[in-house]
Amino acid sequence: MAQATGRSTYLPGYHLSNLTHHEWRTAENSAMHLVPTLEAMAGLNPGLTLLDVGAGSGTITASLAKYMPQGHITATDISEEILQRAAEYARKAGASNISFEVANVYKLPFPDSSFDVVHASQVLAHLDAPVQALKEMLRVTKPNGVVASKDGVLHTWSVHPDLPAIAKFQEVLVGTMKAAGGQCNAGAELVSWAMKAGASREQITATMSTWCYSTPEERQIWGGAMGERIKSGAMRKKASELGLATEAELDEMGKAWDEWVATEDACFGLMNGEILVKK
Repeated sequence: MAQATGRSTYLPGYHLSNLTHHEWRTAENSAMHLVPTLEAMAGLNPGLTLLDVGAGSGTITASLAKYMPQGHITATDISEEILQRAAEYARKAGASNISFEVANVYKLPFPDSSFDVVHASQVLAHLDAPVQALKEMLRVTKPNGVVASKDGVLHTWSVHPDLPAIAKFQEVLVGTMKAAGGQCNAGAELVSWAMKAGASREQITATMSTWCYSTPEERQIWGGAMGERIKSGAMRKKASELGLATEAELDEMGKAWDEWVATEDACFGLMNGEILVKK
């Protein structure tokens, strides 16, 4: 779920395996740093307004909607195609309080102080100017409103079994993400970015959480997405262009992910940083 400009490229793209991984995400597994605050705010103000930046397929968006049933969510992304998919998902989920709009996080088409809550999940990591994006998110947030963001820390990967080709894949992932303008340490830098965007340390609540993939379904979702990226996705092309790995090494990475998915006791963990900024 990501935004980009001409200066940043959302390298993973929207192929099916990546969408399957994105659509695994819900408010319950990806936005619990926000949910209690959202419920409390909706209790005091049932007509709450929320902006979901870089909403992608909209599964987090639709699950956030149930915590503010009388409120309204505006979901944005730079891809009109992915927003159409999000709208269809919301329709099937019965989330009727969501509207969809193509928008760029660097220049949100909304007046100052438009929303009670502004949310972004795994967006800032894909931007070359995350501080600028946070400034814009804070601009459209009402006084006493909240900005919520969550991003991974790629250097915190923990994988079993420890397959050498997957370790190499991590190096390639970091290298290609940096080359595309992304931020590999995003989750650990959220507090710093928010302060650079104008928030005081007292306005920021920071937490960390872990994604863990270990069941057969979870392994297929994560390993399938990672394997597809290196077998035929834009990441493979970029890695080759940058000389980060040979074609043979890239092929071995794809095979390693297949092996990982098929390993009964395989497990993957990744730390995520989370912030709430009260304006």
